[in-house]
Amino acid sequence: MNPPGVAIDLAAKLARFAEHWSPRVVAEMNDYQFKLVKLQGEFVWHSHADTDETFLVLHGEMEVGFRDRDVRVRAGELIVIPRGVEHITRAREECHALIIEPRGVANTGEKTDSDLRAANDVWV
Repeated sequence: MNPPGVAIDLAAKLARFAEHWSPRVVAEMNDYQFKLVKLQGEFVWHSHADTDETFLVLHGEMEVGFRDRDVRVRAGELIVIPRGVEHITRAREECHALIIEPRGVANTGEKTDSDLRAANDVWV
């Protein structure tokens, strides 16, 4: 955990891990966590029944697939995925993003049988 009131160097934090699809917490605000993640390839279809999910792309670009369309999100852009909406994330090249969501949210939503399910509350 980072001490309160200290600037967090996101690039330095990203340099400390290489794994894709394995979010790392860098800060908390109230009950929300700010998680860095590296994406490459395709994730799994999933949803989050109880919360929205926000991705802010820091480097590269990602795609969020919905059942009726795909949305490309580039560096400097963000997307909010509403609670309960099934989606999949993809990145052709490595993409770095900041995820903002409540503490305890599993990256695969209610889908528990995925090899891509990451441990929660892993700090970097």
